[in-house]
Amino acid sequence: MRKLTVLLMAFILFCGAEMHGKNIDIKSPNGSLKVNIELKDKIYYSVYAGDDLLLKDCSLSMDLGKEVLGQSPKLRNMKRGVINESIKREIPIKNALVKNSCNTLRLNMSGNYAVEFRVFDDGVAYRFVTEKKGEIDVLQEDFTINFPDNYLAHISKTSGFKTSYENPYSHVRTADYKESDEMSYFPVLLETNQNYKILISEADLSDYPCMFVKSTGNNGLKSVFPKCPLEFGEDGDRSLKIEKEADYIAKTSGTRNFPWRFFVITDDSRGIVANEMAYKLAAPCELEDYSWVKPGQVSWEWWNGATPYGPDVNFVSGYNLDTYKYFIDFAAKYGISYILMDEGWALSTRDPYTPNPKVDVHEIIRYGKEKGVGVVLWLTWLTVENHFDLFKTFSDWGVSGIKIDFMDRSDQWMVNYYERVAKEAAKHRLFVDFHGSFKPAGLERRYPNVLSYEGVRGMEQMGGCYPDNSLYLPFIRNAVGPMDYTPGAMISMQPEAYRAERPNAASIGTRAYQLALYVVFESGVQMLADNPTLYYRNPDCTEFITGVPVTWDETKVLDAKIGEYVIVAKRKGEQWFIGAICNGKEKEREFEIHLDFLKDSKNYQMTSFEDGINAARQAMDYRKKDTVVKSGDKLQIKLVRNGGWAAVLK
Repeated sequence: MRKLTVLLMAFILFCGAEMHGKNIDIKSPNGSLKVNIELKDKIYYSVYAGDDLLLKDCSLSMDLGKEVLGQSPKLRNMKRGVINESIKREIPIKNALVKNSCNTLRLNMSGNYAVEFRVFDDGVAYRFVTEKKGEIDVLQEDFTINFPDNYLAHISKTSGFKTSYENPYSHVRTADYKESDEMSYFPVLLETNQNYKILISEADLSDYPCMFVKSTGNNGLKSVFPKCPLEFGEDGDRSLKIEKEADYIAKTSGTRNFPWRFFVITDDSRGIVANEMAYKLAAPCELEDYSWVKPGQVSWEWWNGATPYGPDVNFVSGYNLDTYKYFIDFAAKYGISYILMDEGWALSTRDPYTPNPKVDVHEIIRYGKEKGVGVVLWLTWLTVENHFDLFKTFSDWGVSGIKIDFMDRSDQWMVNYYERVAKEAAKHRLFVDFHGSFKPAGLERRYPNVLSYEGVRGMEQMGGCYPDNSLYLPFIRNAVGPMDYTPGAMISMQPEAYRAERPNAASIGTRAYQLALYVVFESGVQMLADNPTLYYRNPDCTEFITGVPVTWDETKVLDAKIGEYVIVAKRKGEQWFIGAICNGKEKEREFEIHLDFLKDSKNYQMTSFEDGINAARQAMDYRKKDTVVKSGDKLQIKLVRNGGWAAVLK
């Protein structure tokens, strides 16, 4: 009895020491990652992969004016837990089932707040949780991370909080990144000298501004936020001037969960591409029924200037009724779900209710229904805000979805705008494609009718969109959610030969590269950006493109190197698709693909598209091949500079 009492007292003392101690550890389920938390003048944490220190003495706090959460923290108690579940993803742009497994730690502090950590085998996340009465003003949030070595950072710099989030990536050494240098928006990718990769972003963003980061000036990054706007002034048809800002970044409920700050951590580049961290940390779906949401491909007129031509075009092409009917006929022929009517369908960009008489949007919607093709309408965000009843009107018209453009901000007001739009659009069964937008941060899980976001240096940048930059997208921008890059060019050029503009728009990279983008890049609405005329003239390429799904049952990343190449295999039902793309660093690359992911005892008919013998100079050169393959086979593929390889296996 005495021995039992002594053991019980020792256990209580041990628990008390852990609860009130200054040093707390939490590990991932397989033990590969560890977070060490120290409670001193602030809350500090360090992140380890095995014995390797990756993030050192990082700090977190939240300034509420009258108090600073995380300053002189006093731990009341803590709670450990485990999450181990498989989630059926609403819109499976990567996998139909998402495995969510992590260890959790909640530190409940004096002052009615907590800090919650989750540690996964492939990453770490934390967030603030508050239980305050009424509303609170958040003046600032401190997110400071420090590096024990000189890392390579891949960032997208911006000079201000008003940005389209489309700047090319800069590649800087963290020790050389100065406090006076421009800040960056998320996601940010780090490469350590121990071969680890760290992708940083945020999730479950709601009623709060997006975080930006800048250099600490001492080999680290720290958070900066846009202030909450209070008064606006006129600034054209697609923007508002912010004439007065608050001294806070957010005025919000005192009882709430704040956004997750997360780090995807891996020693294999494939793990960054394959991760589902942003989705796992997002709040659950709020729609009882989302069966009406239909992801799909979209034929888009803006990039090609709405200029079909040739012997079958017996009308003056442009933004008019005949041209849009031609686009619908093209979409119907190839099973494309939607056409997008960009700027020009309405008589005025400020008035969403009066169609351009040359276009006759009502006849186009009617004709589309007859042909089984939905219609998506483009709008500026400001017009939507000024006419918030248009969702009901468009639904009554028979519109399928809306593309909303030029938000170019991510302060608290604008983040809330996204949510109001998603909710109201869902109420009227419309899907949304956000352009001029910040990166995905969880809203697309809560409202699955949000099918894609721009926030990417995509093909609309013409010669400013090039593989040396785009090869970072699977590892950074697309690694946190759907991305409307708008691929599909049928005129392909190598960079030194690039000369193009609408209506004869062209892309940098080979034809096979363009085909592979449909397999590699992820979006709930995937554009066919080029002219139907050119698609008709390239039927084998068009048949391949329009056969690629936009949602998937399973994704496998076969090979990858950040910024240089990526090879993925994706399954939809019984079919597999493989896509490979590379940058222009090397004249050519060779890879061996192992087909051990295929079903045993089955032969697959494989149709592949590869760079032609002259593609390094004439980028439109490609070869189509038909072969039979099976599980266990090994494919030898070759990509030229800025090249690609794509295949479907049936």
